[in-house]
Amino acid sequence: MSAPAPRSPLSQARLYLLASASASVLPLVVAVEAAIRGGVDLVQLREKDLDDATLLAQARSLLAVCRAHRVPFIVNDRIAVALELGADGVHLGQDDDPIWQARATLPSGCIVGVSTHTSAELDRALDCHADYVGVGAVFPTSTKTTPVRVSGLADLAPLVARAEEAGVPAFAIGGIDGSNVGQVAAAGMQRIAVCSGILGSDDPEGAARELLRALDS
Repeated sequence: MSAPAPRSPLSQARLYLLASASASVLPLVVAVEAAIRGGVDLVQLREKDLDDATLLAQARSLLAVCRAHRVPFIVNDRIAVALELGADGVHLGQDDDPIWQARATLPSGCIVGVSTHTSAELDRALDCHADYVGVGAVFPTSTKTTPVRVSGLADLAPLVARAEEAGVPAFAIGGIDGSNVGQVAAAGMQRIAVCSGILGSDDPEGAARELLRALDS
């Protein structure tokens, strides 16, 4: 399945939704579509514990929603699933397959994003020509099953700035919601990746709009 042109290029994306059924108050497909209406630019399906067959079934319904709204759809970690699905790209953690493997497996033009937490990890991602990076964790988060090191705004803001100066979109990630997004914006971070801060609301559309307003203010 070929994707229509995105409604905005990756370089302009500001609000990245990390989609997980366990974090969603509403059925996940309903919540994701509402969040897109609220201004989400990019969607990643993040379901670490599902087997490939179950993940594919869930991903197909979300892919259809994203295609309808011309929003890129990214699969976390599973390069083979992204390939079979015809997703727009894959997101890799530090313990996942390397960027070169994703590039060698996926069709030309697919998005490859990488999670980074330190200056050295960011350097590697930039050297390997990641299409975007996630930088975190900014705040404590409940969406990870293993402990996550929280680096905080002061340490992470320079990494975000360095990636952006290199022309690589950098999304602040980790525990960001309506209560703290103003701090993120004040630190100079203008792109955010959010899970519970949108899906944990019974009004994902409104939650997405409020996050974007806070970034703008």
